[in-house]
Amino acid sequence: MNNAATLVWFRQDLRINDNPALFYAAEQGTILPVYILDDVNPGQWRIGGASRWWLHQSLAALNKKLDGQLRFFCGDPLQLIPELLKASGIRRIAWNRCYQPWQINRDASIKHLLTDQGVEVETYNSSLLWEPWRVLKKDQTPYKVFTPYYRNGCLTQDAPRYPLPSPTSIVLPPNAPIGEPLDRLALLPKSVWYQGLASQWRPGENGAADRLARFVGQSLIDYSDDRDRPDMEGTSGLSPHLRFGELSANQVWHVADKTPLTGLAESAREGFLRQLAWREFSYYLLYHWPNLPQQNFRSKFDRFVWRDDPAALVAWQQGQTGIPLVDAGMRQLWQTGTMHNRVRMLVGSFLVKNLGIHWHHGQHWFWDTLVDADLASNSASWQWVAGCGADAAPYFRIFNPVTQGQKFDPKGRYIKRYCPELARVPSKYIHCPWLAPAASLKEWGIVLGENYPQPIVDLKYSRQRALDAFAALKI
Repeated sequence: MNNAATLVWFRQDLRINDNPALFYAAEQGTILPVYILDDVNPGQWRIGGASRWWLHQSLAALNKKLDGQLRFFCGDPLQLIPELLKASGIRRIAWNRCYQPWQINRDASIKHLLTDQGVEVETYNSSLLWEPWRVLKKDQTPYKVFTPYYRNGCLTQDAPRYPLPSPTSIVLPPNAPIGEPLDRLALLPKSVWYQGLASQWRPGENGAADRLARFVGQSLIDYSDDRDRPDMEGTSGLSPHLRFGELSANQVWHVADKTPLTGLAESAREGFLRQLAWREFSYYLLYHWPNLPQQNFRSKFDRFVWRDDPAALVAWQQGQTGIPLVDAGMRQLWQTGTMHNRVRMLVGSFLVKNLGIHWHHGQHWFWDTLVDADLASNSASWQWVAGCGADAAPYFRIFNPVTQGQKFDPKGRYIKRYCPELARVPSKYIHCPWLAPAASLKEWGIVLGENYPQPIVDLKYSRQRALDAFAALKI
């Protein structure tokens, strides 16, 4: 029996720095590092294609940091973990907590089973600044609005813990199971559509650290002004690294908090930290309302009659709506596995309110195509833009992609990057080419309906249709 050995179960914490389960296990003795691809328990929330590509790269990077000692398995952890503990003679297991409903249920079952078998189970918080059950109103009920959640709830708690160092040494116990080769997990798709992702991203802990350093060194100071500009590098780009735990929210919080900024730039820091808290709020909502991915948070929206328009949905998915900013965003998503946050709101509003298509369709498309697809953020954000979520955009807020583009992509650089057929269209018409004179379109090489679509919906008419439909619910 290996009394000083611990099985460390990696999940959404694919790093060695600031990894509480790994750090404390290594302090006690030898460790058996294990990753299990669980496609059994998540059901419809089995990770999507873009995320699987990222996961493969991230696991390869983590395995390299662990000197090739990470053990890979595929199957149901409820069956595999007891078998691994028995085969290795280990009587202690450590993991960092996850917060999706299916993960909570699975982990509770495993903990109960192992505890009954006399196995010591240690769990830690490695991914959230404030765990959801610790932030409650005075009457012990959860918050439903972000600002009081953040100001009265989070900021009155203890400050986010300081990040832990990496273990001084990682030693495997004798008789450690071998596991499967990483390729046996079959995370990479057979087609090579993911080449665009590989040119855009560097998954893994080192890539995450470099991106954080670049952001705080170059972009944090202008974050307040630039974060809404898709034509600029104004955001952190950290969301997929956080999603897979290649760095922790605590690391990001403390690095940003200690970056020297003066004067008006201090508001940029506060705005960025607030965005970290918004991520926390999504996890908070999912924990307290586990049906968030399936059910409208505001039940009045259950009466809304959605439109069934498969052709419009496909046009939206493929970036062929004839609305340039929407098309640019959807093409960016397909090519790079991400989309600028301001544009995510715009394409979401267009799908739900201009096209009248259920937010579930957008949620599922993003789940498969985003490298940072996260059940909490994806569900909460789609409900927010649809108007049916907690602290949501009101139903009458319908983003106009023309005026939004004129404000946040004034020269159309973002559009032209992803819609190169519009490269010759000047700023005046880049957001609304259907309004340009026919002679000008011909000069620019544009034939609407042939090499660039006619708009699939009239923005003004569809906006009023949505307002009338939502108003009828008396929300």
